[in-house]
Amino acid sequence: MLRMKRRLTISDQKCDTVCMKRTSLMLDEYVLEEALRLGGERTYSKTVNRALDEFVRRIKARKILDLGQSGLWKGDLDEMRGDKKARSR
Repeated sequence: MLRMKRRLTISDQKCDTVCMKRTSLMLDEYVLEEALRLGGERTYSKTVNRALDEFVRRIKARKILDLGQSGLWKGDLDEMRGDKKARSR
């Protein structure tokens, strides 16, 4: 995977290096427009990046949940963290 690194300058202040990949995608225009409208982003690129970030976050969260149900880890997380049980009202 080829990544382009750019040094951004905003008002004479240097920012962190940003890695970007230019690509062409075939996207369903109706879904893209709906995502743009619902997500509130101003550009297609920001909409697609936000969707990809959300996709990756969900996959990682699902893997964590799967690990908890796999039986590989045993123990009481509340006890390990020292959590106090919630008081009943």
